[in-house]
Amino acid sequence: MIKLEDIPMFSALDEHYTKELHNAVYMKQYTKDSIVFYEGDKSEYLHILMEGDVKLYKTSPKGSQIQINRFSAPSLIAEFACFEKEVFPATCEFVTDGTIGLLHFNKLYEYLSHPQFSLELIKSLTGKVVLLSSLVHKETILSSEAKVADLMIKKQSIFNRLKNNEIASILNLTPETFSRILTKFKKEGIISIEAHTLKVVNEDALYMVVETNTLKECTNCIAHFKAEIGYKD
Repeated sequence: MIKLEDIPMFSALDEHYTKELHNAVYMKQYTKDSIVFYEGDKSEYLHILMEGDVKLYKTSPKGSQIQINRFSAPSLIAEFACFEKEVFPATCEFVTDGTIGLLHFNKLYEYLSHPQFSLELIKSLTGKVVLLSSLVHKETILSSEAKVADLMIKKQSIFNRLKNNEIASILNLTPETFSRILTKFKKEGIISIEAHTLKVVNEDALYMVVETNTLKECTNCIAHFKAEIGYKD
């Protein structure tokens, strides 16, 4: 498990504060699929992800999950709601076993007088703004094919680490839609899947899908035509 003093924000504190921190933070253990907080809940604590992975999602009127992001330890969770004293804007759920450190607002405000601490906190908040901007772009601009291509470019390893339904959830796609897109990409020679391992064969084609926001019927039309007529080199 990550130590508090290993987190940039807390490592910036003087030794006096560091000693206080160990007594001020309450460590709470969670198992996989446990809910840390629900959308609309109130809290008097800053949530610090010390161990494990969590996902944040909103729930649509129809009850489906709209996943915002996933975070791995160490990370601050919903710190904006903490400082604005607002309700949590999303639900937080563990996707692994893990640990959350809870720091009461009153103690947190004492640390804000430390410049380096405040700077690290600002960095965390601005980082979340970038994530939100990326989410808005992905959900409002990118097509389903472009979302899958974008994730393959940025995080190819996730396709060999998670199940298809989990990846579909991250992209806010139905498992059926996600499966159809993988089939399209395989047919067009963009990817190959052997022994449950995905390999990108044509990365340029992925960039083209993202750039044009669509997938053409054939990305290598000459090769496709040759195959159709049975031509061999």
